Amino acid sequence: MNSNSDHPSQVLAEFAARLDATDIPAPVLRRAEDLVLDWLGSVLAARQARPVRSIDAFAQAMGPAQGDSEVFGSARTTSPLFAALVNAAASHFVEQDDVHNGSVFHPAAVVIAPALAVAQSIGASGREFLAAVVAGYEVGIRVGEFLGRSHYVIFHTTATAGTLAAAAAVGRLLRLDAAQMLHAFGSAGTQSGGLWEFLRDAADSKQLHCAHAASAGLMSAYLAKDGFTGARRVLEGAQGLAAGMSTDADPARLTDGLGTRWALAETSFKFHASCRHTHPAADALLQVMRANGLTAADVEQVTAHVHQGAIDVLGRVVVPATVHQAKFSMGTVLGLIAVHGRAGLADFDSEFLAPAVARVRDRVKMQLDPEVDAAYPARWIGKVTLTTTDGRRFDGRVDEPKGDPGNTLSRPELEDKMRRLAAYGQGVTAEQAKALCQRVWQLEQAPEVGRWLA
Repeated sequence: MNSNSDHPSQVLAEFAARLDATDIPAPVLRRAEDLVLDWLGSVLAARQARPVRSIDAFAQAMGPAQGDSEVFGSARTTSPLFAALVNAAASHFVEQDDVHNGSVFHPAAVVIAPALAVAQSIGASGREFLAAVVAGYEVGIRVGEFLGRSHYVIFHTTATAGTLAAAAAVGRLLRLDAAQMLHAFGSAGTQSGGLWEFLRDAADSKQLHCAHAASAGLMSAYLAKDGFTGARRVLEGAQGLAAGMSTDADPARLTDGLGTRWALAETSFKFHASCRHTHPAADALLQVMRANGLTAADVEQVTAHVHQGAIDVLGRVVVPATVHQAKFSMGTVLGLIAVHGRAGLADFDSEFLAPAVARVRDRVKMQLDPEVDAAYPARWIGKVTLTTTDGRRFDGRVDEPKGDPGNTLSRPELEDKMRRLAAYGQGVTAEQAKALCQRVWQLEQAPEVGRWLA
C-alpha cells in the first residue's frame, strides 16, 4: 500500500476506490454481515419514533413516491437519497447501533444505510455491497481517529466523519476511480457538521446528524461520478476539517494499516440501550451487585470512575426530560441496572423516571479516573465504587464491556437482539425477522441485494 505521508487523503481515497471483496479476509466479511444484521435491528426498532417519522414525512413530501430503495420504517420505496436519509435517521435512535471505540464513531448508521439504498438501486451483488460496507467502515473509522479526542468534545464524530464514510461506501458501489473518490471526500468533508449542544435541550438533532451525513456522502459520491470536484486535502489541508475542528489531529491515523489492519473487525456491538459511554460502568455495577447479592435498596452511593469523554457527553444530563435524553444520563442507566439488572428499550420507556430508579440516579456521580482516561479511547474500562446503606464498600471493574471484540456477541445473540428490536418496532412479524436474518447470513452469495421486505 502506498504510504505517501504528504497526502494521506489521497492514499485513503486510493484504498477505498480499489478495494475488492477478494482483498478482504473471510472473517472480516463475516463480521460485516454481523454488523449489517445489528444495524437492521436498530432501524426496525425506530419505526415509530417521532423524530424518525418527522424526517420520513419530509422525505415523502420532497422525494419520489416510489423507487428501487426501501424505507424500512414505512414499508415503502423511494430514491436512494431519501431512503438513505430516513434509514440513517432510524439507525441511531434507540441507541443500540454499533460503535468503534478508538474513533468514538458509530459506523453502521452512516455507512450501511446509504450503501444498501444504492446497492438496491443499481442491482449490486451481495459481495459488492459488503465490500462497500467495509470501505465505508475503514475510511470513517480512520477519519474519526485522525480528528482525535479534542474534536469529540464539541463535535459528534458520527456526523462529521460520517459524511466521508458514506461517500466511501457509495463511491465504491459506483466504482469511482481514485481521483473521483478523492473529490467525493472533498465534497463530503466540506459538508461535515454536528454539534453536541443538542443534548442540553433533549433536541432531536442526533437523528438529523445521521440523516445528513448519509445523504451528503451519497450525494458527494454521485457528484464525483459526474465530474464534480472537491477539495483534495479536505482533511489535512490548511483550511480543512482538522484545522477547523481539532487541536490534536494526527494525519498518520488516516493511513494506519490500510489493507492489513481491518478496523471494521474492531467495532463493538451495543448490549444496553443507552449511550456507549454508560456501558462500562453499567457492566461493572452489574458485576458488583450480582457478586455480592445486592439490591437497589442497598445502594447509598455509586461512583463511576470514567474517562473525560464520558463527562463531556453525559455530564450535561442530570434529570432527563425525555426517554432519549435518559440514555445519556449515567445516573438513570445505573439506576435501571440496579433496579432491573438491565437497561433495555422497554425499561427506558416505562421506568426512566420511576421513583426507585430516580433514587439510585440521584446517588450516582462520575469521577475522572486517570487509568480509565489514559486507556480511552482505545479501551473503555469500567470501574465503579458502590457504598451500601450499612456502610460497606465494593469495587467493580470490567476491562471489556459486553459487545467489545474480546467480549463480543455471538451470531445467536445477534439474532436474538435483532428479533427483540424488530418486535419493539412492531413493523415486521417474527417470521419476517427470521427470514431477514437468513438473508443477511447469505449476503455474500446473493447475485443481487434486492428488496428485503417485499
